[in-house]
Amino acid sequence: MTSTPSGSDIRIVMAQLDFLVGAVAANTEQVLAAAARARDEFSAAAIVFPELALTGYPPEDLLFRRHFLDQVDAALERLCREVQGISVIIGFPLREGSHLYNAAAVISDGAIVACYRKQLLPNYGVFDEKRYFSPGGVPCVVPIAGVPFGITICEDIWERAPAQQAAAAGARVLINLNASPFHAGKRDERERVLQQRTQETGLPIVYVNLVGAQDELVFDGGSFVVNAAGQVTQHAPACVEDLYVVDLECRETVVPVRAACAPRLDSVAMIYQVLVTGVRDYINKNGFDGAVLGLSGGIDSALVLALAVDAIGAGRVHVVMMPSRFTSSMSLEDAEAMAGGLGVQYSVLPIEPMFESALDTLAPEFRGLPQDATEENIQARCRGILRWRSPTRPAASCSRPATRARCRSVTPRCMATWPAVSRPSRIAASLWSTGWRAGATRVAR
Repeated sequence: MTSTPSGSDIRIVMAQLDFLVGAVAANTEQVLAAAARARDEFSAAAIVFPELALTGYPPEDLLFRRHFLDQVDAALERLCREVQGISVIIGFPLREGSHLYNAAAVISDGAIVACYRKQLLPNYGVFDEKRYFSPGGVPCVVPIAGVPFGITICEDIWERAPAQQAAAAGARVLINLNASPFHAGKRDERERVLQQRTQETGLPIVYVNLVGAQDELVFDGGSFVVNAAGQVTQHAPACVEDLYVVDLECRETVVPVRAACAPRLDSVAMIYQVLVTGVRDYINKNGFDGAVLGLSGGIDSALVLALAVDAIGAGRVHVVMMPSRFTSSMSLEDAEAMAGGLGVQYSVLPIEPMFESALDTLAPEFRGLPQDATEENIQARCRGILRWRSPTRPAASCSRPATRARCRSVTPRCMATWPAVSRPSRIAASLWSTGWRAGATRVAR
């Protein structure tokens, strides 16, 4: 049991949680459970959830469905009925007449006591919020346990105006709800931006971020707190779901109490952790039983195997070695050793008969031509057929780490899925590529 704050101090909780896009009822249950834990275990006055937590992020064209928005309204009514003894700050889509806002509600004592409408709507990179939302234009400052908190949402904190508006309206602490996806170096960027806002406003900031993945987007969490001097006083770990207690000493100014700061991972370790999170959520959120991987004995497939086992556990991973006339005994031995070392199911399915049949069929077309990468690509297609098992088999996810010879174009290093997903996965092109675009090129905030 964490000790409770004393005197005029206030305790809030950062809910760094993973929400499923479209699952409003399940997300509501998760919010209620977290709020009860924050109240009963941590004696918190308030709990802060990420941006659009009720719908999951990004809800995209679900926002055009009236029935979906009706579910959100019903969820808010339920939170008002059932949340007691703690204030809840939560992101949701707000309908007002013909307008829809990316909003944050403050729920306390059975009612929505304040509502903030996001002012700055990102419309670049992975974001297209202007397609769905209207911008807000006014600050929101709400007292919680006697302390005036200014509410902002994600992009708002990257520019000066929203934070300055909240400070001018009397806020003593800023809260920023986020669904901020990962790219390499993101932790440093976020800390620099919040340091700029504290210099401009003289206020501490509590930054609460989503964790988990949705298709090619991976949200790394990493929620943190900065004091009025711009110093990081607390930092949650990346890619870990949990509730994190923030104590604030309230005197003439509000001062965050120093707490645990998660170690800063090096770039490779961070990207690996994000990849594991992306694979885990893709498989679990789509309801697959597990993953089927083509194993070659080389480093590419060894890395993919390690990612899969770390993401979903060895018991849900099945690896298949598909040797041909070009497969060395070393590759066979290494593949078997990899499978045994990680404790996954291992099968050997030779492709030689299929390969020979394909070459016989194509012999008239290839007559007089030297052997080149074309034959290697035929091997890859044979292996692909074996991995794409019959749809009557148990639902699974199938992955192929491609070598350069087998993947010269932008063909995904393929994670193909069935039967639950009918379209190629956007995560396929990003997660199985050594140049994972979210780690290399994303500038999303």
